[in-house]
Amino acid sequence: MSQTELVSISQKAIDKVKEFSKIEEKSSPGLRVYVAGGGCAGLTYGMALEDNSSDDDIIIETEGLKIFIDPFSAKYLDGSSIDYLESIESSGFKINNPNVTSTCACGKSVSV
Repeated sequence: MSQTELVSISQKAIDKVKEFSKIEEKSSPGLRVYVAGGGCAGLTYGMALEDNSSDDDIIIETEGLKIFIDPFSAKYLDGSSIDYLESIESSGFKINNPNVTSTCACGKSVSV
């Protein structure tokens, strides 16, 4: 898997990460995207603003934003896209993962 095919991110999501970075007063943050065990379907997604990558991270750079992905998460995120959605009811980041085989009823965890 190449780094550019691993995860893509929409322009709207990039803009939101940069906006949140300014609020958090981070000078050159990266967006950590990860998968962790949990939830009723087995895996949950997480994101965090981080200043530095870990030694074994895969780093994807796009539009001045660095995305950090650890090797464990990379195998589950391959081919995923990140977007930022806004509606009257809610707003937030959304990961569209082509590898998902099922989700739980609440939509907070997945099985890959």
